[in-house]
Amino acid sequence: MVDGLQLLYASKREDIKNRLHEFKQLWQDADDKKVFAELAFCLCTPQSKATAADLAIRRSVEANVLYEGKPEEISFHLTRSGVRFANNKGRFIHEARNHFLQNGVLKIKSKLNTDDLFGLRAWLCDNITGIGMKEASHFLRNIGFGDDLAILDRHILKNLKKYGVISEIPKTLSQRVYLEIEEKVRKFSQRVRIPMAEIDLLFWSEETGQIFK
Repeated sequence: MVDGLQLLYASKREDIKNRLHEFKQLWQDADDKKVFAELAFCLCTPQSKATAADLAIRRSVEANVLYEGKPEEISFHLTRSGVRFANNKGRFIHEARNHFLQNGVLKIKSKLNTDDLFGLRAWLCDNITGIGMKEASHFLRNIGFGDDLAILDRHILKNLKKYGVISEIPKTLSQRVYLEIEEKVRKFSQRVRIPMAEIDLLFWSEETGQIFK
């Protein structure tokens, strides 16, 4: 089974590496608004399709509500794009935006500028409503900081069980359980010689048919 995984990886390795390079370039090239848009995207993803969340954020930007709108204005675009629990998520995005405002100007990159990746993830979980370990890891990966983080969504957990990394999919993911599984992914990644960030996109593409974000 591992041989099959490595063959699959070989067929997608170039595309996966290119995608991860794009994530790293986003941090280098993007302004605070684009980085915040990635955070808003990750706030939309729980129990919703990533493509729906991406569409919702693009529509919110085009309508000029992501950076300036009220919670209900953001929620409107989430709802019409197919994001579940849109009212709550619109409020979470609005609260997160306020958290990063300094004198009325969005300043998120300076708040995230640290070498302590795991401390930063914990800070996001503790300070941004709607962000848990999965969403924080997802966001950090999408802005180029995900080399040593696992994004334990249902697609990834399903494949971790398939390849024997975990014996069963947990009903809930406490921080302790999340970190335990993340360490198992880290060891599995070393064993199969596929970088941790790449194995995440590989599993995700196997389930969804695309290398997205």
